[in-house]
Amino acid sequence: MSKLSSGEKFLDLSDYGRPVATSVVKRISDTGITPVQITLIFGFCGLSAVFFILNGFYITAGIFLVLKSIIDAMDGELARVRKTPSFTGRYLDSVFDIILNAMFVLAVWSVTGQSLWIAITAFFCIQLQGTFYNYYYVIVRHFSAGGDRTSSIFETETPKAFPHESQRSVDVLFFLYTLSYSLFDKIVYALDRKASTVIRFPRWFMTLCSLYGLGFQLLVFALLLATGNIGIILPFFIAYSVFIPVLLIIRKVFLTEREAR
Repeated sequence: MSKLSSGEKFLDLSDYGRPVATSVVKRISDTGITPVQITLIFGFCGLSAVFFILNGFYITAGIFLVLKSIIDAMDGELARVRKTPSFTGRYLDSVFDIILNAMFVLAVWSVTGQSLWIAITAFFCIQLQGTFYNYYYVIVRHFSAGGDRTSSIFETETPKAFPHESQRSVDVLFFLYTLSYSLFDKIVYALDRKASTVIRFPRWFMTLCSLYGLGFQLLVFALLLATGNIGIILPFFIAYSVFIPVLLIIRKVFLTEREAR
């Protein structure tokens, strides 16, 4: 079940795991497996990737990174199929992502012996890129008829928990989420304050933005590991940020509030 209506779907290069996730969810939707348990499984896959990076098994680490991306699509998919969306799952997923991203970067830094500042800068760029894509994606979801709205364009207030989840859990996870992402959210919003006034983003624009989606980032990460190019991973993700100004120019110059497909 897509987060977008059929009329808003685009080629999401970061969501390559969706077909597999959808197929698996169909088989487990009537079981006792919960979305949060799936989130914990993708966390385990991420930790496994870190272990294999640190021990020199780069191809295996890459496999676990891609597997993590596929499983990452399953928790939300299962919640939507069961019609039990939750803020607990939404924020837990995001908190896990940023912790694992930091661990991936630190693992590469530990193995390559590169400057700590390169590692810090690479992590910052990875998170900024992901937030940049998510900003536009969430806007599309909010303007999409029937689109998923567990994510807000502006995450400023703790949401009210759904009846099937604990408000206490939502409060704690929202705090951790804002602690982790508020800086990146503020930077991206400052870069393009009027993005939410655009009626629709063209599909081609969203496909370009999806090059910064976490799934695509991890795919690139995995390919560089598997091809023996671990030494260029951190510099690559720093340089990869060069397309943010390009996409901003496209959005501000060519895609205004009157833009339609």
